[in-house]
Amino acid sequence: MLLNKKISIGYFISLIKYDLIAIASYAILAGSFDHYWIFAKINIPLAISAFVGTVLSLLLAFRTSQSYERWWEARTVWGAIVNDSRTLVRQVQQFLPDDHVGAAYVKKIAEQQIVWCHALSQSLRKLPWSGLVKDHVDQLHTTTTNLPNHLLSEHSRLLAKVSKEFSIDPNKQVQIDMTIMRLCDSMGKCERIKNTVFPRSYSVLLHFIIYVLMSLLPFGLEDNSKLVEVLLTFVIPALFISIEKTAHLMQDPFENRPTDTPTTALSLTIERNLREMSLMDGEIADNDQKGTYYLL
Repeated sequence: MLLNKKISIGYFISLIKYDLIAIASYAILAGSFDHYWIFAKINIPLAISAFVGTVLSLLLAFRTSQSYERWWEARTVWGAIVNDSRTLVRQVQQFLPDDHVGAAYVKKIAEQQIVWCHALSQSLRKLPWSGLVKDHVDQLHTTTTNLPNHLLSEHSRLLAKVSKEFSIDPNKQVQIDMTIMRLCDSMGKCERIKNTVFPRSYSVLLHFIIYVLMSLLPFGLEDNSKLVEVLLTFVIPALFISIEKTAHLMQDPFENRPTDTPTTALSLTIERNLREMSLMDGEIADNDQKGTYYLL
């Protein structure tokens, strides 16, 4: 997940190592044999390579822009989940009686919302359930294929029970329902981003044009220095490959990679906030004394 930390250069290079090996091998061979035999007579105008490079740059700019938009949409959606999670608990606190029974319901809804956030994060990344989520699933005795959606249904059932028990004003109930609806919308947006695959043909086309440019470069460069020719034949395609791979990483923000949207960190933030909000006064004092105010 993408946090305020540097991404390892070794990690990035490992993603494009095979392309780099192929480019380096061709650069050495073409840069060397370009001066001998029939290859010495091949002279492709540099303007052709420049034209191919220009087309490639435009395609890469579009690809990078579209990929970043997907990543940023995912981050925006999870920002909304953070806000709506806090809003849900705050609304329940305001609308329920300020006693131990009401506080118990607030705490239960907060726990369910915490589990929902972790379940959504883990389902998007196709990870096994963590202990917190697994324990909750065991309590529900459910075999649902979409746990986050099932947990939202549990929200609705519990809130319907609370509304009936405490005779909550219909206008207040509508406000809570709207918050749950926004959480459902955010879940759907995440699933859409996860399940909508960026066209594979676009990546194939970009790779093809990069290798075409690599093939043309040695025969359009000046033959004064073999070393310079080899370096340019390697560096220019390698830069384009790096940009393409960067776009590829951003286009899928829920793949459990260092460049992901930080759903785990955001879920933990929600967990800390909701546990703090749902603690009763006595529990807050006890936890302050024990130094365990934030329970993870």
